[in-house]
Amino acid sequence: MTIITRESRRKSLSKPRLEKAPEHVAIIMDGNGRWARQRGLPRSAGHRQGTENLRRIVRAAVEFGVRIMTIYAFSTENWSRPRREVMLLMRILEMVIDRELQELHEEGVQIRHIGELDGIEGRLARKVAEACEYTRDNQRLILNVAFNYGGRDEIVHAVQNIVRAGIAPEDITEGTINRYLYTSGLPDPDLIIRTSGESRLSNFLIWQGAYSEIYTTETYWPDFGPSAFYEALVDYGNRRRRFGKTDDQIEADVSKYARVPERTI
Repeated sequence: MTIITRESRRKSLSKPRLEKAPEHVAIIMDGNGRWARQRGLPRSAGHRQGTENLRRIVRAAVEFGVRIMTIYAFSTENWSRPRREVMLLMRILEMVIDRELQELHEEGVQIRHIGELDGIEGRLARKVAEACEYTRDNQRLILNVAFNYGGRDEIVHAVQNIVRAGIAPEDITEGTINRYLYTSGLPDPDLIIRTSGESRLSNFLIWQGAYSEIYTTETYWPDFGPSAFYEALVDYGNRRRRFGKTDDQIEADVSKYARVPERTI
């Protein structure tokens, strides 16, 4: 019998070091239901397999040098799904916290919740809050769990809190809004990955993702393993981010930062 240790798992993930790893990767984990249907299984089997894959991707993110990862776990629109499926998703989240929290903590993962806990069953809401508190000092990877989250809802909440704070309209800037978002204090995602072949953001980080690179794949989430994740990061490293500038301006910026002044003694 082969015993898989944490060290052997890390070795199995080993890939050439990325020359240009994104600091912040966000993932829309799509396709669990279709993965299950393709295999003649109930949707619940797809959600459970998707959860198993999340374990692999979180640990791969640590291995590949990603500093922040944001996952779209449950949207504000998902409440419209059949009640039985919604309850299953809630149970899966609770199970993940119970089963994975200690190991994630030992791996140096800091868990943050983005979204609203209002409307979430009390025991689950407490467990989410406790997981965030328990891991708050970890720094190896920040894992934002977007649960009961919607991008438009986030912006509405930000505006409401800005009004409550009494900030004058003429004093509101992009920086002001950033400070009142759930992701306050974190950089915007460099890369947003969506699995299952869809090409839309589906109300996910619509403010923060304004200049994110988008990577889509036909692969369903349960099959999007560490190797596929690595390929997405390599693809990101080959892109040129312009942020509204021309190629000539980008080249000038690269040249400017490449010139290191000689030290004087």
